[in-house]
Amino acid sequence: MTSALRLNSRPSEFGGCVLPPSMMERVTLIIDLFERPQTHLTLDEIVRRTRLPRSTTHRILDQLVRLNWLGHAAAGYMLGARALGLGGREIDHSALRAAAAPHLLRLALQSKMVVHLAVLDGPEIYCLDKVGGSAAEDIPSRVGGRELAHCTSLGKAMLAWLSPEEIDVRYGQVLERRTRHSIGRVDLLHRELAAVRRRNGLAFDRDECFVGLGCVGLALRGPDGPVAAVSVVGDSRSPLERAAPLVVGAVRAVSEELFGPVRPYPGAFSEPGSL
Repeated sequence: MTSALRLNSRPSEFGGCVLPPSMMERVTLIIDLFERPQTHLTLDEIVRRTRLPRSTTHRILDQLVRLNWLGHAAAGYMLGARALGLGGREIDHSALRAAAAPHLLRLALQSKMVVHLAVLDGPEIYCLDKVGGSAAEDIPSRVGGRELAHCTSLGKAMLAWLSPEEIDVRYGQVLERRTRHSIGRVDLLHRELAAVRRRNGLAFDRDECFVGLGCVGLALRGPDGPVAAVSVVGDSRSPLERAAPLVVGAVRAVSEELFGPVRPYPGAFSEPGSL
């Protein structure tokens, strides 16, 4: 998307650069840099390309993240849920679902558990696929359904890639709970996400979304950060850790099929699924 701004504005005291006179024009300069849903930019890249003062840019970015026009993760800033819901910028998940489908089926057969594929949408996850044959009918989830991200292994696996500041922006101090086992405070969520990072991205959920059910999930990472997550679900009393290597293998296979070998990027806490 190319900016159509005409910068007939007053000179700034910042190195003689010419700055747009209004806040709306400055916001537009920043938003126009995100030409694709997958675009990730660091603060330094945005400052360099817009030629806006660093302090001004950082303040605008904070406001855009707070309002969900942009998101912020380890790889930098990206379009948020509000922006992605506009017009032609809606993400097409068909390629992701097509690439994941055979690996999800294999994971369901190997684990004998129900498998989910989901993406992060603000404080929620959005379910793209559910595989598990007749067993799937006993799991109260559905394709196209939404759940609170912090109550699921899928959501926690993706939230772990966000900075603590971004978590604070998305959530207040008190979190909505699905069951009495759900995380109800943001400080406890920070502690849980730190544990996910220590496990190299593996996230668990026991009775937090649905009583009696437990899940183990892992984020599926592209070159610029997580794009989705995969989980298996079963009885919360079962040893979910045994299914973790199968989840890791499935996630790695989907990621390599979509993106090829994934190289580390700045801010990554680990290679995906390195146990």
